[in-house]
Amino acid sequence: MREKIIETNSAAFSRIDVDTVTVDIIENALRNAREEMDAVLFRTAMSPGIREQGDCFPMIANRDGKMVVGQFGSFIHGFMQAYEGEVEEGDILMTNDPYMCNAAVSHLPDWIVLVPIFKDGRHIAWSAMFGHMSDNGGMVPGSIPIKATSIYQEGIRIPPTKLYKKGELQSDILELILHNVRTPQWNRFDLNALVAACNTAAKRCKEIAERFGDDIFYSTMEIMLERNKIAMSAIINMLVPEEPRSFEDYVCDDGMGMGPYKIKCKMWREGEKAIFDFDGTDPQAQSSINFYLNEEMFKMFFGSFTINLVDPQILFNDGFYDLVEVRIPKGSLLKPNFPAALSGRTHALGRIFDVMGGLLGQGAPEAMNAAGFSDSPHLFYSGYDDNGEWFQLFQIGFGGIPGRPVGDGPDGHSLWPGFTNVPNEFIEAYFPLRVEQYRTIPDSGGAGLHRGGNGLSVAYRFLCDGHIAIHDERWLTYPWGVNGGEPGRRSTKRLVRTDGSEQILPAKCDDIEVRAGDLLYFDTWGGGGWGDPYQRDPQLVLADVHRDLVSIEGAKRYGVVITEDLTVDEAATQALRKTLSEQRGDTQLFNKGGSMDEIKARCLEETGLEPPVAPKFRQARA
Repeated sequence: MREKIIETNSAAFSRIDVDTVTVDIIENALRNAREEMDAVLFRTAMSPGIREQGDCFPMIANRDGKMVVGQFGSFIHGFMQAYEGEVEEGDILMTNDPYMCNAAVSHLPDWIVLVPIFKDGRHIAWSAMFGHMSDNGGMVPGSIPIKATSIYQEGIRIPPTKLYKKGELQSDILELILHNVRTPQWNRFDLNALVAACNTAAKRCKEIAERFGDDIFYSTMEIMLERNKIAMSAIINMLVPEEPRSFEDYVCDDGMGMGPYKIKCKMWREGEKAIFDFDGTDPQAQSSINFYLNEEMFKMFFGSFTINLVDPQILFNDGFYDLVEVRIPKGSLLKPNFPAALSGRTHALGRIFDVMGGLLGQGAPEAMNAAGFSDSPHLFYSGYDDNGEWFQLFQIGFGGIPGRPVGDGPDGHSLWPGFTNVPNEFIEAYFPLRVEQYRTIPDSGGAGLHRGGNGLSVAYRFLCDGHIAIHDERWLTYPWGVNGGEPGRRSTKRLVRTDGSEQILPAKCDDIEVRAGDLLYFDTWGGGGWGDPYQRDPQLVLADVHRDLVSIEGAKRYGVVITEDLTVDEAATQALRKTLSEQRGDTQLFNKGGSMDEIKARCLEETGLEPPVAPKFRQARA
């Protein structure tokens, strides 16, 4: 990477000792700069996906491209490996094409901006951020076509490109890009907001270096990376065994009638290095559910997951990357060959977190979460309003977070902890629809000593003719329970027409025509339960009944009998728990809801939707 960076000051940086107080001051200054990036972005972006939901990922990296502070790990290394040009002061680079940047981003709607930070002619750091654009062109509004079989169908592909060259905006390139999207005004503002956020971080980095000196700034970044490596080394030795351990889970379907698709991972430790091998994962899919998983991206998932599990106060950065090796077979669902479609990669991305939980939890069941980081459900609604103006909604829905060692899973929460919901008032003010229901679904969280979080039921009344698309998961397979906990309930989507007829929609569908007055019930999955439900305090179950999180009938899943006047019948509860415990026998470490055949049969019975058929894998082009 270094030979691509053109510096006018050839003075080398010196690694020097820095006292701990100074390190802490600079570390917190960089943390604040990273938070300021978000603040600038959210106040200047236009699309609700970024401005309201926060679908973006910021970072500040050292001069070698290693993330020092940020939300998730560095994508600069992969980008610069693919970029063939030179980088000079004042340049700002961008791309959105996973195949052109070693999967630094994983689908085309994510536009990434990178700013090399120079001070006195020397390259001292990087700032970078990517955000999900409301549209990227392609087959369908929102640019995540379910039936795409090639990335060429998913919109404009932007190779690694200089958006700014020596400080000058390349306006002809920008206009060419915006000419190919359905929401050019939103994309323009959102892209400008990404640039402004990165420039803000660059300004703060130069101020820190000016105050403390370039060598201290450089050395402190190295120390911050080393601190993380030391902490992660201890975590890896604690959580990753030398004896191989494996786990598998499934993406329910590909939206074209085939599935489920297996994701399998084996984990073990050799010395101080953790190894993750995805051999046994199914070949790439015919549709857009493929997830081009950059090895370093998986490392950041692993680091973020384990740090939040063990000690969220540990500064998360890229310092530990040398301690992890990731092996992903080419031509698989997680490393498809060009030009495989990638836009629907969210489903496999979410499942990766469930797989990690299952892998790591086997060695420490008492510290394991159930399943529920299962997806990030999308709703798209587009058309022309009564004034003839084009509207286009992209919204991320929330599901149930799994039961945890420390307590119940939150109800109706995002897979990504930094995301927030779009306020219903905002949606109703800017789009021709009305939110008539927004509530948790009683009993949808898996029963357990610690209850899985309930999913959400949101009812959307469409006020104009248009088209909708839905992207969701866990409609076939269950978010599994652990340590005796039961699985969470699966997701459903129900469309009620103005004539009273009802239609159960698939979890993945697009180009569904809706008329003014139609009502969509968008119900998400619940999180799996943690621990033996018959050990849960009956008063907690009663409290959940009072809060409409558990029904009176659903309380019996915990072996709790609730009377008509909403009190616990202690004698009946003890008797019921004794009976249910004897019928069940020993608790299971994982409860996935039965065999795949049983799961499919139950799905058909409950929803009327035909289960997917086993995938027929075509020969992938190398």
